[in-house]
Amino acid sequence: MCRTAVFFGDALARYGFGNLHPWHSKRIFDFWSKFKNENLNTSAQVLIKDPVSADEESILTFHERDYVDLVKKSSEIGSGFLDFGDTPVFKGIFEASSDVVGTTVECLNLLMKRLPEVEHVFNPIGGLHHARRDSAAGFCVFNDIGIAIRIARKRYGIKRIAYVDIDAHHGDGVYYEFENDPLLFIADIHEDGRFLYPGTGSRLEVGIGEAEGTKLNIPMEPKSTDKDFILAFNQIENFIEDLAKPELIILQCGADSLDGDPIAHLRYSPIAHRYATDVLHRLAHKYAKGRLVALGGGGYNRSNIANAWIEVVKSLISKPL
Repeated sequence: MCRTAVFFGDALARYGFGNLHPWHSKRIFDFWSKFKNENLNTSAQVLIKDPVSADEESILTFHERDYVDLVKKSSEIGSGFLDFGDTPVFKGIFEASSDVVGTTVECLNLLMKRLPEVEHVFNPIGGLHHARRDSAAGFCVFNDIGIAIRIARKRYGIKRIAYVDIDAHHGDGVYYEFENDPLLFIADIHEDGRFLYPGTGSRLEVGIGEAEGTKLNIPMEPKSTDKDFILAFNQIENFIEDLAKPELIILQCGADSLDGDPIAHLRYSPIAHRYATDVLHRLAHKYAKGRLVALGGGGYNRSNIANAWIEVVKSLISKPL
């Protein structure tokens, strides 16, 4: 059995764009309600942790100063958009975004310091994979994933990192910012960009320069099922086994790939999330001393969010297969 830290608190719920927006503040409470109904909050294998706010120095490991200043100024004004319409501004958006980043960084800190003997971590409101160094996109203000990757290397000397993304949308903000990084091994399985935002992530995108071949994009047809996902995910397992052999694994486990999501068109069930996490859990213990960070990502059907993320947590606290 593995001890897993799960982060929960009102500070994470602050990262939401209103009740009429797909990414609303209720998402984390849908997860938390099922989490308690499953008695996971009383499990000896679960450590409940409070959110942590990031300092600007951490945010600036990935984002440009001008953009960070723009978010701060917009946060005070409290209106408008940070992109072309997907990511509206609200008062306090800078602080709310900093809480997401700080919590993901704290996930990394817990794993690296092994205090108190945490093997895996889950931030349900992390995984903001569309944000770029100089801009917001797709409901994502700061890219907590990119920041965690930078800090893992700068603070802890981690070099070989595997980033696996099973969100319905291609993680373009991670892929393109690390496209030429030969030691970040990206495996991204997503709905084909011909049918879904952001329209990227073709099989031909495998990295550039010295990083060519260290990236794996797997676009899936709309209406793909668990069977299709498991067959495709076997490619990711082989990619990590044969090439990556990482010191750290980061999983973005967006629930918008489940059947019934109002934005995407895939038809997975929570079985897909359990399968992916089981595989990565085993590989984390094989290669990375168990170090696995799971980040909630997208998902806009309330029951799907709860069901998918509960399977992720259940996998993380189980004995690796």
